Amino acid sequence: MIPPKPTPRPEKTSLRNYVKLFRKDILSAQPAKLYRAWMAEYKTPFFRSFLVNQPSLVKRVLNEDPMNFPKSGRVAEGLRPLLGDSVFLTNGETWQRQRRIIDPAFEGGRLKDTFPAMRAAGEQLVARLAEQDGAFDIEPYASEGAADVIFRTLFSIPITHDTAAKVFEEFQGYQRAQPILNIAAFIPLPKWLPRFHRKRTRDGARAIRKLITDLTAKRMAEIEAGRAPDDLATKIMTTTDPQTGERFSTQEMVDQVAIFFLAGHETSATALGWALWLLAANPEVQARAAQEALELPSEPAFSDISKLRFIKDVFREALRLYPPVPMMVREAKCPVRFRARDVPKGAQIVLSPWHLGRHEIFWERPDEFDPDRFKTENGKTCLRDAFIPFSTGPRVCTGAGFAMVEGVLFLALILRAFRIETVAEKTPVPVAHLTVRSKDGIWLRLTPREA
Repeated sequence: MIPPKPTPRPEKTSLRNYVKLFRKDILSAQPAKLYRAWMAEYKTPFFRSFLVNQPSLVKRVLNEDPMNFPKSGRVAEGLRPLLGDSVFLTNGETWQRQRRIIDPAFEGGRLKDTFPAMRAAGEQLVARLAEQDGAFDIEPYASEGAADVIFRTLFSIPITHDTAAKVFEEFQGYQRAQPILNIAAFIPLPKWLPRFHRKRTRDGARAIRKLITDLTAKRMAEIEAGRAPDDLATKIMTTTDPQTGERFSTQEMVDQVAIFFLAGHETSATALGWALWLLAANPEVQARAAQEALELPSEPAFSDISKLRFIKDVFREALRLYPPVPMMVREAKCPVRFRARDVPKGAQIVLSPWHLGRHEIFWERPDEFDPDRFKTENGKTCLRDAFIPFSTGPRVCTGAGFAMVEGVLFLALILRAFRIETVAEKTPVPVAHLTVRSKDGIWLRLTPREA
C-alpha cells in the first residue's frame, strides 16, 4: 500500500489562490514538480522564494555558510507571541549565545540520565492505550505521551500534574488556532505596525506563557535554595555562557521552555502517530519489529535501545515519508547565485524535508514504505544527502538524539504490548500547518498481544 500524500496544486496559480491553499495545507500549496526539481522559484509582488533540493546547495545553506542564510523573519511572525526570542526564532549572536547555554544539557551522558523518565512516560502511554476498546484516534494519545516526556525530563513532573495538564491543554488549543497563518508571513510589514494575530492565538500564547513562567520561577527559587532536582531545566538554568559568564533570566528561560515543549512534544507525537499507522498498514514489517521489541527485558535500559536496529529503521522511514516539520525557511543575507540563477538579498530560501524525503531523483521507490532501504547503497547515500527531518549543520535540532531514542523506545513498548491494525474507512490524509498531522486523525485498532 502506497502511503497517502497531499494532492499538489496546479503548476501555475495566483498569489490569492496560493494563500488560500496555504491556509488549507502548506503541502497542497506546492506543485508536483518539486518532487523532481533541483530548484524552483516562486515570485509574488512582495517576495521571491526559491525552494532548493540540490544536495550541494542544501549543504551550503545549512552547513557551510549558515550565517549568511539566517532564519526567515516570516516564520517568526506567527510564532513570536508564544516563542518570544527562543532559540528557534533568533539569529546571529543572540542565537549563538543561546546554543552555548542550551547545548550542554543534551550532550554526553545527559540523554542516558533522562532515559528512566522517558521510559516511565512510555509505560504510562501503554497503560492509557490499554484502556481503549475498538477503533480510536491515536494522535491525542501520542501527543499526551510526548508531552509527558517533556515534563518528566524538563521539570521532573508527570503530565498528570495540574500545571503540566493545563499547559498541554492550552497547547492543543493554540495549535488549532493555526498561528503561522498571519498576514505578515506573506506581506512585509514595518516593525511598528501591530501584528493582527487571531484572538485565539494571542489568548493561547498568553495562557501558556503564564503557566510556563510559574514553573520556571518556582524552579529558580528551588535552585537558589539548593533543592532543585537534577533535570534538564536545572541544567539549562544553571549553565553559564562560557564567553560572557551569564545565565538565562526567567523570561529568557520561558522562551526556551516554550520551544522545547512545542518542538519536543509536537514533532515527536507526529512522528509516532505516522510510524504506528505505517506499521499497521504493513503487517509483515510490524511482525519483524514486534519480534525485536519482544526480545527487550521487562524494564529496558538505555543500552538496550542500540539493539533495536530494525525499529530504528522503521522510525527513520516514517520520518522520511512524514517529516514533522515539512519545510524550513531561510533568508539570503546577501545576493548569491544558485544554479546559474541570481538570488537577490532578502529572497526566501525554502528547504523541504518533505520533498527531499520523497524526491524522485534521489530515492528508489520514493513513495513506498520500506525500512530495509537504509541497508542499500541508495538508502545510505540518501540518508547522508537527502534526509534532514531534524535539519543539519549548526542549527540542527538540539533534541535530535533525544527524539530518536524516544521514538524508538515508544514504538518498542507499544509493539510488545499490542497488535496494531488500520481502520479501513479511516485512511489518514496528511496536512501540514505547524507539523504534518492527519486531517481527521490517525485511526487504529489495538489488540493486546497476549490475547
